[in-house]
Amino acid sequence: MRKRWIGLLLLVLVGGIAWQNKIDLIVWALPKAQSIAQPTAANRPIAWQAGPEVATLAPAERPPNIILVLTDDMGFNDISLYNGGAADGSLLTPHIDALAQQGVTFTSGYAANAVCAPSRASMLTGRYSTRFGFEFTPVFKVGPFLMHWMIDELAADQPQPQVDLRTAMELPSMNDLGLPSEQITIAEVLAERGYHNVHIGKWHLGSAKGIRPEDQGFDESLYMAGLLYLPEDHPEVVNAKRLDQGIEKMVWASSQYRAQFNGGEAFEPDGYLTDYYTREAVQVIEKNKNRPFFMYLSHWGIHNPLQATREDYDALAHIEDHHLRVYAAMIRSVDRSIGAITAALEANGLTDNTLILFTSDNGGAQYVGLPDINKPYRGWKLNHFEGGTHVPYLAKWPARIAAGTTVDAPVHHVDVFQTIAAAANAPVPTDRVLDGVDLMPYVTGEATGVPDETLFWRQGYHQSVRHKDWKLIRSKQPTAGEQWEDVVWLFDLAADPTEQVNLAQRRQDKVLELEKLLAAHNAEQAAPMWPSVVDMVQPVDKDGTRPYVKGDEYMYFPN
Repeated sequence: MRKRWIGLLLLVLVGGIAWQNKIDLIVWALPKAQSIAQPTAANRPIAWQAGPEVATLAPAERPPNIILVLTDDMGFNDISLYNGGAADGSLLTPHIDALAQQGVTFTSGYAANAVCAPSRASMLTGRYSTRFGFEFTPVFKVGPFLMHWMIDELAADQPQPQVDLRTAMELPSMNDLGLPSEQITIAEVLAERGYHNVHIGKWHLGSAKGIRPEDQGFDESLYMAGLLYLPEDHPEVVNAKRLDQGIEKMVWASSQYRAQFNGGEAFEPDGYLTDYYTREAVQVIEKNKNRPFFMYLSHWGIHNPLQATREDYDALAHIEDHHLRVYAAMIRSVDRSIGAITAALEANGLTDNTLILFTSDNGGAQYVGLPDINKPYRGWKLNHFEGGTHVPYLAKWPARIAAGTTVDAPVHHVDVFQTIAAAANAPVPTDRVLDGVDLMPYVTGEATGVPDETLFWRQGYHQSVRHKDWKLIRSKQPTAGEQWEDVVWLFDLAADPTEQVNLAQRRQDKVLELEKLLAAHNAEQAAPMWPSVVDMVQPVDKDGTRPYVKGDEYMYFPN
C-alpha cells in the first residue's frame, strides 16, 4: 500500500512541474496512477459452470438457446451487408452478413439511444430507459474536467461545449450510476424459464454491489474492467490515436487492460480482447450444449481506443489511411467472432434451435475521424440523426426464420426483450409498462402491419420522435446572454431517408402533431436519476478531423 501512495505522489509532483501541458500530462499519467492504485493480476483461466453431460429435455421440449451479440459504436456502413462495408467495400464481413442471409435483416433497425448505456438499459429491460430515470450515460468525474480544460484549445468563433463542474463533482461514484435492481432484465425473465444466463464483455450499467450482471439475472459474468484491447506497448498491437479529440483523450487517459469474473479480483485478459471474449463464448456454448442457455456477448469492439491485432492490420495492407485500416481491422475481428460462434453452434448440433440477435448500441462516432462509417446517413453517435441511431440489426433462427427474410418496417432495441421472452415462452412482467413487441410474427408473416408505429428517443433536451414516416428532432443551442433557444428538424423519411431537407418551417402542422406525441410520451417518463454535466457540440455532417466553418450545421447533446 505504501508503494502505491509513493507512486501516486511522484505522479502528482510531475504534474505540478508540467502543469502548462496539463492535458497531455493527464493522458500520460492517469493510466500509470490507475495501475498503481488498482493493480491487475495475471490472467487466469475461467472456470465456467458445466451443464449436464447429456440433455435432460427431448429436442421438441427444449426451448431455444439465445445469443444476443451487441457491438459498440458500429456504424450502419461498417458491415458489407448493408452498404459495402468499411473502406468503400474493400472490407467484407461475411460471417455477420451470413446471419441475415440465413435469417432476417431489419433494414430500419434503431438503437434505443444515440449513446451506449441508455441503449443497453432499454434493451435488457424492454422499456424506454427514461421510464425509470436512466437518461444519461454514467461518467467518471475526470471526464468533465478534461472537457473543461480542452475548451481553452478551441477556436473562439466555433460553438463551445458547456461544462458544469460543480454538478460533476456532486455526482455519485460512476460505480453507483446504473440500472436499478428493481428493474427486471431479460436474464431474470429467462432464469424463471430454467435458462443458464451468461454475460461476457461490456456492461456499463453500474458496477456496485446489487447492480452488476451477476446481481441482475446472470449466473456468470466475464466483465470488462478496462478499456484496452491489448496493452499499448504489446508487440502484437497496432494503435491509432486522435488526441486532438476530447473523448479520444479521455478514453486513452483512463484505459487499462483488465477483466473480472463474477466480481472477483481484476486480472489481465488472454490476448486481444475481441478474440478473448470469443474464445470464452465458444467455451460457454460447449459447456452448456445440453441445457437451454442465454448468452449476452457484449463486445467492446469497435469502440475506441482504436487498437487492432497486427495480423488483422497486415491483412488490410491495401487501405492507405492508418486510422481507417486499424478501424477496419477491428471490424474484421468482430466478424471473425461471429464466425467462431456459429461454427461452435454447428459443431455441437445447436444451430437450428438457437436464436442469434446481432445489433449495435448506437451509430459510429464522430470523434474517431472517419467520414463514411454511417453512410448513407447523416449524423453520429451522440445525436438523433439517422447516423446516430439507425444501426445494424439482424437475426438468425433456422427453426423459425426463413433464409433471406427482410423486414423494412422500423424496429427498435426495446423489441429485443419481448422477442427473446416470446421465443423462450417465458412470462414477462405485468406490473410495469413494457414498450417493445415480439418481432417474430412480423418476420414469419404471421402478423400484419408494422411492429412500431411510433418510436421515441430522449436525452435531456435532445428529444426525437418517429411516427410512421415522419421524424422530428429537437435540441437547444445557446444564444447571447447565456440563454438557450429551441432548434427543430422535421424530415419525411419516405421521401428523404437521409435527412437532407428540414421541413420544420414548411410543415408546422406535422411539427405540432409530433410535438404532441412527444409531450404525451414525456409525461410518462421519470425524472433523471442523475443530472447531465456537459453539453457537447455535435457537427451533423463533419467527422472529427474536419474543422468547424461558420455556417456548418451542428447541435448540442447533453450528458
